[in-house]
Amino acid sequence: MRDTTPPHTATELQAMAVYMYVVPGETALAFYKAKNPTNKPIIGISTYNIVPFEAGQYFNKIQCFCFEEQRLNPSEEVDMPVFFYIDPEFDTDPRMANVDTITLSYTFFEAKDGHKLSLPGYS
Repeated sequence: MRDTTPPHTATELQAMAVYMYVVPGETALAFYKAKNPTNKPIIGISTYNIVPFEAGQYFNKIQCFCFEEQRLNPSEEVDMPVFFYIDPEFDTDPRMANVDTITLSYTFFEAKDGHKLSLPGYS
């Protein structure tokens, strides 16, 4: 479990556990701690990444703080959950035979007022 916060973002995001043992097919619950060290509210969203990339197809989030924008008040610190499982087919995929570690990381981005991201292929 890892966390990344871009240098221009004041919010601190940290994995509560560095390692977890997860059995494919069983659900797991991980927590990340977010802290707003500033004296102003911050609204942002987190994106996730899975390494190795090929294992990403087997990583399934049931509930995640990354599904919605998060508001952190000044000096607020919150624990944010990720409820997930690794698809049992992970064990039968020959491409995953040498994969014994999957890294889940998050990057927190502060939302900008009036800024809307465009989606490719949509106007």
